[in-house]
Amino acid sequence: MMHGSGWWRFLSYDESKGKAQVDRALLRRVWSYGRPYLGQISMVLLAITISSLIELIPPLLYRDLFDTVLPNRDFMRLNWLGIGMVLVPILSNLIGVAERFFSARVGEGIIFDLRQGMYEHLQRMSLHFFTHTKSGEIISRFNNDVVGAQSAITSTVPSIVTNSVTLLTTLAVMLSIEWRLTLLSIAVLPLFLLPARRVGRVLREIRREAMEHNADMSAIVGETLSINGALLAKTFGRLKQERARYKSSNAAVRDIGVRRAMVGRWFFMGLGIAGTIGMALIYWGGGYLVLEGTISAGTIVAFVAYLGRLYGPISSLSNVQVEFATSMVSFERVFEYLDLPIEIQDRPDAIQVTESAGAIVFENVSFRYAKEGEAAPNGKSNSENGKDEAAQIQPTRRTALQGISFDIQPGELVALVGPSGAGKTTITYLLPRLYDPSQGRILLDGMDLRTLNQESLAQQIGMVTQESYLFHDTIGANLLYAKPDASQDEVEAAARAANIHDFIAGLPDGYETLVGERGYRLSGGEKQRLAIARVVLKDPRILVLDEATSHLDSQNEALIQAALEPLMRGRTSIVIAHRLSTVLAADKILVLEDGQLVEQGKHQALLEQNGLYARLYETQFAHTQY
Repeated sequence: MMHGSGWWRFLSYDESKGKAQVDRALLRRVWSYGRPYLGQISMVLLAITISSLIELIPPLLYRDLFDTVLPNRDFMRLNWLGIGMVLVPILSNLIGVAERFFSARVGEGIIFDLRQGMYEHLQRMSLHFFTHTKSGEIISRFNNDVVGAQSAITSTVPSIVTNSVTLLTTLAVMLSIEWRLTLLSIAVLPLFLLPARRVGRVLREIRREAMEHNADMSAIVGETLSINGALLAKTFGRLKQERARYKSSNAAVRDIGVRRAMVGRWFFMGLGIAGTIGMALIYWGGGYLVLEGTISAGTIVAFVAYLGRLYGPISSLSNVQVEFATSMVSFERVFEYLDLPIEIQDRPDAIQVTESAGAIVFENVSFRYAKEGEAAPNGKSNSENGKDEAAQIQPTRRTALQGISFDIQPGELVALVGPSGAGKTTITYLLPRLYDPSQGRILLDGMDLRTLNQESLAQQIGMVTQESYLFHDTIGANLLYAKPDASQDEVEAAARAANIHDFIAGLPDGYETLVGERGYRLSGGEKQRLAIARVVLKDPRILVLDEATSHLDSQNEALIQAALEPLMRGRTSIVIAHRLSTVLAADKILVLEDGQLVEQGKHQALLEQNGLYARLYETQFAHTQY
């Protein structure tokens, strides 16, 4: 189950009970996805109708065989009946192929639209959605839930239409042949219909519970079988416990599957008994009427043949009611994600940033992490916890920044210093609008960030974090992520600037070398230098970086520092400083404590104040390398 705020009201209203109703609003919303395919849907309905009418012919041929051909020994008529019995199913199946083609186009098209819409919606969610949602839960929505919705479109709905048309046309023909036998045939209908409502409710609840268990199991797999999770479990000796945790979730999926299978088996057994009773009634009633001379034996043969077309659709429709109700759970769960509020959105008249000068102003900026379910001061739900210091914020102190004001001139280097949890990372997250301030505003070249187009803003900012994320792809592809149209010469120039080209050139596959999951085939220093090369290739006007290199050896640290110095030259740079060389070179040092800006200025002036910076200098910087 996903936890968080803002979206909690969308996800909790029926997750625990699983009793949300398939109401008209839900059906209208599902239909809105089918409306663009109305022409192809019409072709499906036409094909189903024609096919159902054609399939009414064989029982009439059987009756003619017993009532006319055999008594009259009519060989010519027998030949034509034989040809008809072959041609009818061939024609019906050809029409069925066309119907399947159009229904598949409709179903796959709707699911494509649904899946694409959900991906694009989630892509626009703010950062704290991803810090509060297990990746396995998201993947489960795309896989299990979308596939369930796909089944409703490609199988359940066509089945409803097909069986409805078949049922109505069969009843019409049966009534035209013998109304008394028709009444006997439908006398058992309550035995089909009454259990369906109860079973539908039970299976609907089972379906939702099964989806939740599957999502939990997917989350465990995603967490523990990723490279980070595997390393953590192995190094902490928790393999046995993780196996037990997965076994528990896996067992829940197994048990709910068995329960669903048994409910379905009992249901189908009841439908089979109802059909048997109906057929016995036809043989009994029909035999009685034949003995009385009221109907012919061929009529009984035709009716028995029609019973399959009558009870088959009735059974299917009874089951379809169950399938449709349970498949709507999939749509509900997909719509739950589509209904999550997007907290950081572009305004309709958002300004495109084409070339930034790099002037940055924070005006009385405050930011707080709201409790789960609590609305943040900006009027939107806000319970995010970002990485690094954001994750360290305790529930008792949710305010990350309080009344922060400073300005950065174009081309300046600003160093952020302060103890852990002081608000340094939060500042770097606010600048590219990963979050919005709870109060105050942030200006870029005199324009409020909220008025700017987010994509164009992102083009102006390059970020290098401590955790350098690489896709499971080649080195070249990871570099080109910054600039897809870059030439090979540009890629190599960026790699040289980051002191990584010689290393890449020495690999057997060069720039075509796969980096592995999250880049784990590379060392920490190599990943960091690739991240720097990627930002060099992007060539942003503003640089935001966390230069922490404490986990690297001295050689890699020196290489990274050598790569960072030219990278920062001529750009507006905001650096979470961990080295004395950075704070000495900074045009301005911002000293943070408990979310407040307590000091700012140059190194020597701050030392003379003998405040927090002076203490940090003695404990953090005085003994670091230049």
